[in-house]
Amino acid sequence: MATKDPVNQHGFETQARIGETKLGVLKNWEWYDDPKRLLFSMSRYKFVSKMLDGRENVLELGCGDAFNAPIVRQTVKKLTVTDFDPVFIADAKARMRDRWAYDAVVVDAMADDLPNAGSYDAIYSLDVLEHIPASEEHGVIAKVARALTADGVAIFGMPSLESQTYANAASKAGHVNCKTAPDLKALMQTYFHTVFMFSMNDEVVHTGYHKMAHYIIAMAAHKR
Repeated sequence: MATKDPVNQHGFETQARIGETKLGVLKNWEWYDDPKRLLFSMSRYKFVSKMLDGRENVLELGCGDAFNAPIVRQTVKKLTVTDFDPVFIADAKARMRDRWAYDAVVVDAMADDLPNAGSYDAIYSLDVLEHIPASEEHGVIAKVARALTADGVAIFGMPSLESQTYANAASKAGHVNCKTAPDLKALMQTYFHTVFMFSMNDEVVHTGYHKMAHYIIAMAAHKR
């Protein structure tokens, strides 16, 4: 098949060589249910990729189907993605491309220690902490801190507590531990000396008024 404009021909040539790229189990549902959510999710991973650019050994805690993992893998030397659900890890492995290869491991952060603790110079976790009961959150953050090198950084992102007024019933059922920005910062300061807070609305990350943010991100460094 040939395109009218030769500049577009590489698309068909690449597809013939590597096959079609499939959305992950979760992202396939997002694209069908509310397409713009896929953009918001990918924007969060782009933020992480920019913040962690050049890091040697990075771990994602709670990757889901890991569809967005290549966005981070593009800027870091080595990436390990983890999730507590074996179905998602199997899906991630099945879709992984050699160009942006990563390790994928089943890990339940509430029950298991993180693999290769002490070796990661960055750990990130997006849309996970709000699903972890408050009674378990300190145990999870402590494991993250232990798994980091002395100069490692951690990034946690979650929907803000204020946003839950507008969340649908299914979302609220799973979000058992949403926080305000000050509360997330205080939690992270228990384990890190330095915590930078960001707000996010749709695909835009900013430093604006946190009570008007749909999503909040904490970037922590200098572990205690």
